[in-house]
Parts: sequence; structure tokens; C-alpha cells
Amino acid sequence: MFKECSLNDLSKMDISETEIKNDKLHEECGVFGIYSPSGGEVSKDVYYGLIALQHRGQEACGIAVSDTSGEKGNLKLKKDMGLVSEVFHKEDFSNLKGNIGVGHVRYSTTGGSVVENAQPIAMNYIKGSLALVHNGNIVNANELKEKQMYRGLAHYTTTDSEVLAYEIIGDRVNSGSIEEAIKKSASKLKGGFAVVVMSPRKLVGIRDPFGIKPLVLGVKNNFVDGKGEQGSLFDNEKFDKHNTYILASESSAIRAVGGKVIRDIKPGEIISITSKGITSDYDLCQEKKAHCIFEYIYFARNDSVMDGIAIHTAREMAGRALARKSKVDADIVVGVPESGIPAAMGYSKEANIPYVQAFYKNSYIGRSFIKPTDEERRDAVHMKLSVLEDEVKDKNIVIIDDSIVRGTTMKQLIIMLKQAGAKAVHVRISSPPFLYPCYYGTDVPTSKQLIASKHSNEDVRKNIGADSLEYLSIEDFKYMVGDLQICKACFNNDYPV
Repeated sequence: MFKECSLNDLSKMDISETEIKNDKLHEECGVFGIYSPSGGEVSKDVYYGLIALQHRGQEACGIAVSDTSGEKGNLKLKKDMGLVSEVFHKEDFSNLKGNIGVGHVRYSTTGGSVVENAQPIAMNYIKGSLALVHNGNIVNANELKEKQMYRGLAHYTTTDSEVLAYEIIGDRVNSGSIEEAIKKSASKLKGGFAVVVMSPRKLVGIRDPFGIKPLVLGVKNNFVDGKGEQGSLFDNEKFDKHNTYILASESSAIRAVGGKVIRDIKPGEIISITSKGITSDYDLCQEKKAHCIFEYIYFARNDSVMDGIAIHTAREMAGRALARKSKVDADIVVGVPESGIPAAMGYSKEANIPYVQAFYKNSYIGRSFIKPTDEERRDAVHMKLSVLEDEVKDKNIVIIDDSIVRGTTMKQLIIMLKQAGAKAVHVRISSPPFLYPCYYGTDVPTSKQLIASKHSNEDVRKNIGADSLEYLSIEDFKYMVGDLQICKACFNNDYPV
């Protein structure tokens, strides 16, 4: 049974940066692919695209490039553990020359956190080379892997992405095109996935038929006028071989490299970009969709637009819905940096309660989870996030966050606010209680680790030390995403696959 959390508990709490990181959900990966038919160098754009997707994975990253005018098998690859800015340096780009490329940022949910599991997955085979980047989780990967091993295929990673690469290569040997091989392989898969494949002459993307994982198409205009300046952008969205074409997990990554979003890839669509144009195959498309609701709650960057929905607007609408559902007598509204801020702004507007920045986040502290002792890790946490005492002293506060997973983070934040003089802290969460794990490439723990799964709302409130606690309801999702078909399995146990 939980006990009420008190201010004196702060000295007893053993919360490291790792634990706070683990008290959030994590997207598995971000993917980026780019093709310049006219021969422009792409490695720097891949780098900047991955920087824009860094929030989707911080454990490992990689870039693979090729030159479509060269011989087959001229693939060049670099990948390693760490952030994009740590793994890649200026001198790397002279070794990563090519006009077609793919990149990846990784957070592991399938396979361990080791360099062997970093992506892209790159292979040479009888018909050329292949580099693959994958976001998601293939539920039946073990079954497919067992069949591959019976055929004598050696696996060098523990990821489902390698399983998928082997499936595509196996089907490619007996197919007329890489697109046909990808379609045949994808028809065997169960789960959520967005995949970009670089072959020697093509860039091919596919999104799972439910649309669980996002994938976006964009274009970057390369024309230069006679004065040496960039001409008018995107006057014609028809295919032009002088343009550069992009596939990415989010629209923000396309804009980060100076591109323009054309559209979202349709669930089940296979899109192929070559020097002759862009083609799509819709044979795997289906009526039932199940877009991951957590892209809109938390995963996607705040400035992205996904399936026609502006992420910032969706989160603000969630905050407004919370304010309508659970009114509270409070002086200020605060958001947990960074993910809770848009919903807090929406709550503030709807409830007509001032929004205040109550936390200062130090962006210049290093990755404190690698520090050697628990004491040093705790010190680093407090250096990263501190309370602005003048803003919260003698105030009744509504604090907004996107989720409660284990409860450790919110518990510590409430203690910090009350130590700074807050009279009361009312917690509002812009998602329903987490009750069930996710199997589609989101790192939701087992039900045993989900605090709301085994305990009542009142028990959770007491455990985190809140004066009140309310969640968004499943029915309120309509205010966030309208009539978009979404996956709600982690809240209601209704899995699409």
C-alpha cells in the first residue's frame, strides 16, 4: 500500500537521472532517407535531419550513403553509440559522399543497447547492396527469424530490423524489383513499422497498413538562379530530377534541411523514388487504421504536423479538455518541461488561470546518467531542473504533464514545488491512465511497472503527494485528433494486431 509523500522524504529518495528517463515513454527510432537524382551530396542533410529527430532516439545513430551513378556495392556506412553530434564529425562527410542516403536514431525496445544493433542495417548480396532503417516493432520477428536460421542465415544483431532486411533480400532474389520484394516481405509482418530502404538506384519507403508509425514525404528545391541565389521555392510540386526528395519520420526533419512537406505516406503505401519519378503501390492499404495516439500526446516534436494534425494544437486542445473536465481553484498553471508545456498552455487559456514558467531547465548539463555514483546522479538531476521560488511561493498550483508511468518523476517535482513554498499542487495528466504494455515499438513497461495498472487513482495521488489528480479520458481524444482512427491499446487493451 502507498503512503503519503512528505517533504522529509526528499533526503530518502534515491532517484537517478536514469530513473527519471525511465519514467517517460520512449519512441523506438527515427528514420530519414534522401535522394538527389541530379547527383547532389546528401550526407550533411541526413546529419541535420537526424539532429531534428534526435528526440526519437538517443542511444545510437548511423548514416549510409551511396552514389547512384557508381558501381553497385559502393555503399558507405558509419554508425555508433551516442547522440548524432557525438558520433559524426566534420571529417566524416568527406568519407560519406553520395547522392542517396538513409539515416537512423535509435532507442532500443527490441534488441540490446549495443553498437551491433545500431542502424542502418547494411548488406551486400547477389543483386547489389541494401541499407535499411526501421522505426517500430515487428511482433512476429522471432517466428520469421527462426525460419531464416533454419535456412542457414547467420544473424549478427538481436533486432527485428535485421530480420526484415533478410526477408527483403530473400524475396528480392526471386522478384522483379526491390518494390515487389518489399511488398512481399511486408505482407508477412505483424506490428507497427515505418521503413526506408536504400538500394543502389532507388529510395523506397513503406508504412504499416494500420499507420501506427509515421512517415512523411518532402522535397527540397535545388534550383539556383543566374545571380547565384536560390530561386523561388516549390513553384511546381511535380517531380523534377533537379530537386531532392526526402522520407522522414516527422515533418520537422524535412523543414530542418530546408525542405517542404508534400504529404504523409498513406498507411500500407509503398513509395519508390528513382531518377525517373515517384511511384506508389497501394495494394497493402486497408480500411482499418490505428495511428499511435502517443505521437500526438508526447513523441512527435511540437512543431511537427502528422496526418494533417498540428502536434502543438493537438496538445493544447488536450489541455483545454482537461480544464473543462476537472476544474480546480488555483492561482497558476505550470507545465513539466518540455512535454507538458503545450497542454498547460491550453489548460491556462480554457480555465482562465495564468500560465507561469515555474521550472528552469539547464540545457548545458551533460548526460548525468553516466556519472559513477548515485549521489552524483542525484546532484545532476537538481542541476538540470530547478524551481523558480518567487513564482510558486504561497500559490495553489495546477501542474500538467503528458503521462504518469511509474510516478517517480512527478513525486519529486511535487516535493520540489512544496519545498519552494507552494501551498497545494494539483496534478492534471493529458492522457488516460496507463494500464497495458505496447507491442508496436513504444517502450511501455510491463503492467507490473505501470503505477496506475495495479493501484487506484487515490493511491496514486497519495504516492506522488498531490492534492488532487485527474487524467484525460479516452473520449476526450476527439478534441485532440478529431475522427482520426487511433490505437488506444495501452489504455483499453484493444490491440489492432
